[in-house]
Amino acid sequence: MTDVTMDTVATATPPARRDIGLKRRYAAERRFRLYGVLAILVGLAFLVVMLLSILTKGYTSFWQTTVSLPITFDEKVIDPDNKRATDPNVLITANYPALAQKALAEKLGIDAKNKPMMTRLKGFLSDGSRVQLRDVVVSDPAVIGTTRNVDILVAANLDSAFKGQIDLSVPEDRRKVSDQQVEWMNKLKAEGAMAERFNTGLFTFGASSRPETSGLGVAIIGSFYMMVIVLLLALPIGVAASIYLEEFAKKSRFTDLIEVNINNLAAVPSIVFGLLGLAVFVNFLGMPRSASFVGGLVLTLMTLPTIIIATRAALAAVPPSIRSAALGLGASKMQMVFQHILPLAAPGILTGTIIGLARALGETAPLLLIGMVAFVANYPATPFDPATALPVQIYMWANEAERAFVERMSGAIIILLVFLMAMNITAIVLRRRFERRW
Repeated sequence: MTDVTMDTVATATPPARRDIGLKRRYAAERRFRLYGVLAILVGLAFLVVMLLSILTKGYTSFWQTTVSLPITFDEKVIDPDNKRATDPNVLITANYPALAQKALAEKLGIDAKNKPMMTRLKGFLSDGSRVQLRDVVVSDPAVIGTTRNVDILVAANLDSAFKGQIDLSVPEDRRKVSDQQVEWMNKLKAEGAMAERFNTGLFTFGASSRPETSGLGVAIIGSFYMMVIVLLLALPIGVAASIYLEEFAKKSRFTDLIEVNINNLAAVPSIVFGLLGLAVFVNFLGMPRSASFVGGLVLTLMTLPTIIIATRAALAAVPPSIRSAALGLGASKMQMVFQHILPLAAPGILTGTIIGLARALGETAPLLLIGMVAFVANYPATPFDPATALPVQIYMWANEAERAFVERMSGAIIILLVFLMAMNITAIVLRRRFERRW
């Protein structure tokens, strides 16, 4: 039997054929690299287009058009019978929009007796002026009988027109802003009374049927409650389960089954957890729908697999020599785990926890199923009160027909992305700051 050596093969292969083969392999490698670069560029292109679309539509939501008007808090309109000392509700039910409309008419030089002009003037200011002026009077009843400058919100259509989002060159019957309103808008703008100001209401207002008075206040508080619940429940349960599986549990079919199920749960669609929460927490246990506490429990179930997997990986990354050294010096297994292994694995555990919280913050489907899509205008005082969440509020605004809600939706997406980016950057910084390489 003849032994075939590499020299024999090299001698048997003509140099020209070897060169052709090498060129083909190098060409294939270059094509593969090119495909990889193209894939990355396509992904980045889609990401840039998406971010630019969100930013161009949403950055204007951080500014709101207002009109500075000298409001005369007429006692004849607010409390004609002087009952506010005995009946505080008088200050709440007063006709405050009439005060704003009268001040606007005087600002524009319109006679209050000219009913057709006063009727056209009604759609200029937001109906939210009722709440604005009511809060001023309720907080300080001494303003009754005086005149103060108040920045009144304009209606959503006027806000869009002032920001240049409505094409005013098209015929009047094809846009929601009349020529008369445009004339008044330009006059107020020239006088400096109408201007854009930072929209604090986007962060403080609750749900509203009017875009200019809609905000994320309730959603931010609801998301905060849920993240606190997830952190308080998912972190200790996940870390305890990971420590038991990684350090104390003996390898058996039962532990293998648990590990497989944990890995499978990490890939289960989030809507399945919503169905589980609806069946167990709402229907079986009778917990309140649309409450932050129930949403936190559902998101805890969804986050647990992520935290367990990340924690087990962090524990497994600690060198066995640390365990042997601790046990060799007389430490018990419990002391070895909690005084040596767990502190060294803490950076990985924190990273996994933050990533799990970031995923939970952006979830929508499970919260929709437990009723957190409800219209909630008041701040939740406790986690058991009705509330909503940031992604759910985005979903609700996306279903609205008015263009101003699209602007609000894009602004809410920007805020949510900022939160998610901050959490992910925090995870990266913590990992690089405290991680030890063995």
